[in-house]
Order: sequence, then C-alpha cells, then structure tokens
Amino acid sequence: MEKLLLWTTWLFMLTPLNGQPEGVLNCCEGDVLFLLDSSGSVSSYEHSRMLDFLSQLVLPFSLGEDQVRIGLLQVGTQPRLEFGFDAHSTQGGLQGALSGVKPLRGDTNTVEALRIAKDRVLRQGPGGGARPGLPRVLVWLTDGVKPGNVIGPMAELRQEGVAVLVVSTGHGNYQVLREVVSPPAEDHLYFVDIEDMSIILEDLRDVIVEIIRAERIQVRDVSSNAATLQWRPVLSGLPGHYEIRFGPRPTGGTGGAGGGPGTSPSTGGGRYQRLVQSADSDTVRLTDLKPDTTYTATLTPESNRQSFDTLSVTFTTHAEVQSPAVVSVSEPGPTSVRVSWGPLQPDVVTSYSVEYSALPAGKLQAVTVDKRQNSTLLKNLQPDSTYLVTVGARLSSGQERAMSVKVCTKEATPALSDLQLTAADGGAVRVDWRGGADGLKGYWLTWEGQQAGAARRSSAYLPPSSLSTQLDDLPPSARVCVSPVYGRARGEGLCCTAPFASEGRAYGSRS
Repeated sequence: MEKLLLWTTWLFMLTPLNGQPEGVLNCCEGDVLFLLDSSGSVSSYEHSRMLDFLSQLVLPFSLGEDQVRIGLLQVGTQPRLEFGFDAHSTQGGLQGALSGVKPLRGDTNTVEALRIAKDRVLRQGPGGGARPGLPRVLVWLTDGVKPGNVIGPMAELRQEGVAVLVVSTGHGNYQVLREVVSPPAEDHLYFVDIEDMSIILEDLRDVIVEIIRAERIQVRDVSSNAATLQWRPVLSGLPGHYEIRFGPRPTGGTGGAGGGPGTSPSTGGGRYQRLVQSADSDTVRLTDLKPDTTYTATLTPESNRQSFDTLSVTFTTHAEVQSPAVVSVSEPGPTSVRVSWGPLQPDVVTSYSVEYSALPAGKLQAVTVDKRQNSTLLKNLQPDSTYLVTVGARLSSGQERAMSVKVCTKEATPALSDLQLTAADGGAVRVDWRGGADGLKGYWLTWEGQQAGAARRSSAYLPPSSLSTQLDDLPPSARVCVSPVYGRARGEGLCCTAPFASEGRAYGSRS
C-alpha cells in the first residue's frame, strides 16, 4: 500500500497542470540521444522509473525533421539501439516506443555503447544519424555502478561538439562523472534518488532546451518595398510579445550608444520603425520599405517568465522595377494572341488593363486583369492584321504605368485549297483537296456533266475530317465542285474539269 501511494504521488508530481510546460513547444531544433543503463545492476523497478522519467521529460517537445529528434540507446552486455533519430516524429509514437522498452541485463558495457553512439548515432554527415549544423545532446542515465573507462570516449564526443549530461541514481564515482560532463558541471551533472527523480525534471529539461533552442530569424519574400520576417515561436505557451524594430542600415558614422526615441542601438542610431506581435505569432510583413536599400531588423521576445536574446538579420530590398517592365507575345493565331507582362507586383499594383486596336484606325477595345495575373488571351481579332496593344498598371499610389507593343495576327487558313482530280482504275476519279478552318462543319461535293445527251448531276455531304473521295461512273468532262460547309451556309468552293486519260495524270483548276 505504501509503495502504491508513493507511485501515485510521483506520477502526480510529473504531470503538468496545464498540459505542456511553458515555453517548450516549438522552441527547439536538435538531436537528443538518451543512454539508458539497463544492465544487471539496475532492477526492473528502477528501469521502469527511469523510462517513466524520460517519458515525462520529452513529452513537451515538438518532434520532427525541423524540430527535436529523440533516440534511445540501452547499455548492457550487448548495447542495443532501441530507436534512432528518424524513428519517431510524433509524441504518440515516441511514448508508445518508450513504454515497450525492456531491460537488457548483463554487464554494464558503457564503452561499447558510447562507440555506437559516436560512430552511428551522433555522427554528422555521411553514415551518421545526426543532422549537420544542429546541436547534439547525450543524456546518460546510470546507477553509477562500474561504468567502465568512459572518460576517453566521452571526451571524444565533447570534442566533436556533443553536449554531455549525466543523471546518476546511485553512488557513482563523483570525480569520474564530473569529468565526463560538459562544463559547467553544476548544471550538467545530477545525483538523485530513484524515488525523487521528479525533483530534477524541470531543471534538466531547461538545460536541454537551452542547448538546442532554435533562436533563428530569417527573411523571405523580399520585394522592392516589402519583406517578411519569420522566426521560431519561442514564446508559445508563455505570456508576452515580440518586439520588432527595423530601419535602414547607416552608411557611415558610429551612431549613438543606446539610442533615444526613434533610434535603434542595433542599427547605429538610425531611424527605425517598431512593431509588436503576439506571443503565438511567427511572421510579420514589413512594408513601406525603400527600394535597393539595406535594412537591419531585430526581434526581441519579451516575457516576464523567461529571458531571451535579441536576434537580428540584415537584408537588402530589390531595386525598383515598376510593372509592366516587359511585355511579350505568344500563341499567335489568325483571330487570337496571348499577351504577357512582368514582373508581378501585387503589393503596389491594384489591377492591370489591356487595351488593343487594329492599325491604323480600328476600334479601341479593353479588358481588365487581376493584379495577380500576368497574361491574357485576346480573342476575336482580324486575321492578317497589326494591332497596337497597351498593358497598363494601376498603382496603389494612384499613378499608372503603361507599355505598348505591336502584335500581328496570322493569315487566315483557307477552308479549302488545292483541289485535284486524278483518274483511277475502272474509269473512277479520285478527288483530293486541302482544307480545315475554325467553325468548319464539313464539305459539300457536287458534279454535273452530259452523258448520252442527257444532263446528269449528283451531290454528297462529307465530314470535316474528309479530304478526299472517289467518284465512280463519272461522265466525260464532268465538272466537280467542293465547297466548305459552315453552321448555316456554304462558303466559296473550288471546281475542276478534266478529260480522262489512261496515264492517270492529275488535273486541277479553280473556277
């Protein structure tokens, strides 16, 4: 009964009252490997308590490729990597994996476990499991019994940039453990009874957070007059706000120390603008910037619960290029053409207008185009004609800017051409032609001639895909005509009259 009461009390102490500890969610980016002693000197009860401690320790962290990654390596006679950094990207998966870990037993082969950690798990670059350029942390949980000659391997890890933390639940050699941890030892070495591990939970987590905290600020979507600042939301779960200051970087002078109202210490005393964003934000759009100008921006997370460093970044706006700076033409046809322009500048342009008319004195027509669109298709134009096309940009300042180009439509493709009659076997006549045009519904073929003193005439409809046919029993010197058929009428046709010849020559003429 006493053991059950102690266990229930310990779980209550480890459970955060508000779900997640403040200031941890989305705070960090790094790889954390836990080296867990599960040799024969660690009882099953102690092993389960260590695992429960780890479960609560890592619970608040956001996991993933651009967040925190967790690995677990157990120490026994044959150390075993339970899971590497790529194994779990969700808390559900990680917590389930921790709950299923079983002790290894056997000897405390910590040296071999450290070799695995160094060569396979914590190595950055080819063959390694850690991400290049990000902080790495090794947290060793041990009962302190016969750890082996760990001073050398631990020193190699520290030399490679790995932060080493130690939690000892027994009476290990203080001098050895103090020598293996990263300085300062008073922050990175913990001696605690297995029943009281909850006492160090927050302190150890805070130390890990400070090592892998991702305090970065970056600039994206830079234009001639605007830019976006983006940062990791380190204030998530904390009361407070972000203060952003930005202004042109001074070209000379030393500036004043500290800066008065309207001056920024980080920019050498130059004029700056100030913005305040809520604690749950991670971006802000800086507007009304000057073209082709270098700016310095600073971000200061403000909270009465925790202190943060001020971050700064420098960027240069693009040179001013007012749209439309380029107008081009594509997809020309007899009755249509596509007009494109650039660059798109939705921050300063409210809409585009495209005006066009046939030269020299055609009717002026116009279309309005959305500010996020950089082309339009002009339709119902006259074939084989020259148009003057003007693309105008209406700016938010009330001004307008325009650029004009001349556009030529193609000559209209004739619906019918090159009618040919060719003598075929058995007195037949083969009829061929070239055709195809917009709106064509088919062809109307007629022939007429004299045979035995009587007039003969015949006609037939052919689909638009037909460009040839064969006529049998055609009278001598018959006249053959082919006309294009449109929706409601027939167009101008072509006719041929040809005498028959045994050599099969082709005859063609246009009436």
